[in-house]
Amino acid sequence: MLAVLQEAPGPASAAWVQERLGGSLAYTTVVTILTRLLRKGAVTREKAGRSFVWSPAGDEADLAALRMRRVLDAESDRRAVLARFVTKLSPGEEQVLRELLERVERKRK
Repeated sequence: MLAVLQEAPGPASAAWVQERLGGSLAYTTVVTILTRLLRKGAVTREKAGRSFVWSPAGDEADLAALRMRRVLDAESDRRAVLARFVTKLSPGEEQVLRELLERVERKRK
């Protein structure tokens, strides 16, 4: 559903989303899913007449970061999860992470 919204030329109605999904889901199911995505911060909506139009809350990188954050928030030992994540990075990914952390640190000073 998020991929469909990413392809939209602008804010999209639930009916537009349903049509792009091939009509296999009921309109009410599409609205329910969009509402759940809204609660999770993955989409936004605005009033358009008597209904709403929907937009992704960010690009694919934003949405991936949101998913990663939700996974981390669900774990009791966040330090262990982060440690395991870092050990699985390639040397290039590790370098990118170091550069990003340094950039954040400089901004905080």
